[in-house]
Formats: sequence, structure tokens, C-alpha cells
Amino acid sequence: MRIAKQARRDAKALFQSCRINGVLDENKVREVVQKVLAAKPRGYAGVLQHFQRLVKLDIDRRTALVESATALSTAQQGELSNTLSRRYGPGLQISFAHNPSLLGGLRIKVGSDVVDATVHGRLNALAESF
Repeated sequence: MRIAKQARRDAKALFQSCRINGVLDENKVREVVQKVLAAKPRGYAGVLQHFQRLVKLDIDRRTALVESATALSTAQQGELSNTLSRRYGPGLQISFAHNPSLLGGLRIKVGSDVVDATVHGRLNALAESF
């Protein structure tokens, strides 16, 4: 389904109204969706579809996955959380995972950004260069 330009503009305005101090407010998102569904303005399906896309992209940008070959200590997790929060801003949801197949190092994924500082990743890059 093709979304009209006006629907995109409306969805973007609704999305901006749901942000508080640069962070998306989940309750405001629910409230906006309920109000749009109740009012059913012209092109509301396209507005909601684009609004959903914007919300999903924002959630992805605010979600970080940190994989490590060994379990990180609480101090290491705290330091890494502070560093990621400074770089990507407030409201970042960070989850830590233990992945022994990495052999060593860290893989950090925030939205579409991936930092692969693992031994496994370096070995794959070396193999591809030959």
C-alpha cells in the first residue's frame, strides 16, 4: 500500500508529539493510536502504518544487544552501559548476552549499527581478504 505524503507528514507530527525529552513515551503512543482509531480521519490507515514504522525504528535505535564470549562483570556492564548511553543518548535499553562461539571480544548491536570486535569476526574478515 502506498502512503500519501500528507499521511506521512501527519504520522511524523504524531510521532514527534509522543516524544518527551527525546525519548518516546509508550503511554502517549497508545493514546495517539486510540484517538486516531476513534476519529478515523481520511487516510488514517496510512497514517497509522507510517506511525507504526516510525515507532519501530525508534525502538530499534534505542535497543542495544551486547554479546560477549565470557560473562561480563557488573562493573564492566556498568562501564559499557555508560559509554553506550553517552554515545546513543538517554533511554537506551541494553541487554547483555553470553555467546561462547565468539571466541573472545564483544559484538555490540544498536539499531542498524554493529560493532564486531570479536576474534571470530576478525578471523572471518581475514579469511575473506584472501
